[in-house]
Amino acid sequence: MSEHLISALPEARAEGFVQIAEAGLQGMITLRGDLASAAVAMAVQSVTECALPEARRITASGKASVAWMSPDELLILCPHEAAAEIEAALRTALSSEFATVATVSDARAVFMVKGAGWRDALAKLCPVDFSTLAPGDIRRTRAAQVAAAILVTGPEEARVICFRSVAQYMFDLLAQAASTGSEPALYS
Repeated sequence: MSEHLISALPEARAEGFVQIAEAGLQGMITLRGDLASAAVAMAVQSVTECALPEARRITASGKASVAWMSPDELLILCPHEAAAEIEAALRTALSSEFATVATVSDARAVFMVKGAGWRDALAKLCPVDFSTLAPGDIRRTRAAQVAAAILVTGPEEARVICFRSVAQYMFDLLAQAASTGSEPALYS
């Protein structure tokens, strides 16, 4: 592992009717398996201190967050430097279960979208009814031509996760969607 880790677009920022910023390094681990299994629930709880989330929700503790990605997939978010340790602990805890665990931190990019109009900016790009989302919700969708996960982190902010290979494209999309002059009349 390189000692000089950098995120996809260090310090990328755009100001408009909402603010866009690359969030920096983020630890991410995917866990695929039977989410109805008591052993999976216990492993996730013991390693992350988070309960299994309900469908399209996120649970959090001081140590980590766990996002529901599909009926058989979770995304564990943690400090970047803790990902390898958490992955190893999950592998050990799930050694007798049919499950896969993989660190995907360096294959993803994360962007913060902040401001009262974040829903309007993202609605330009994604086929999602953002008015139905509340803090703690997650949606997997597309942003224009690329896959994205949108985590609602507060009343006026969300995080957008995409593949690192399309980070510049995603940043450019977000910056354009949030640009001053493109906002609904409500924000002018």
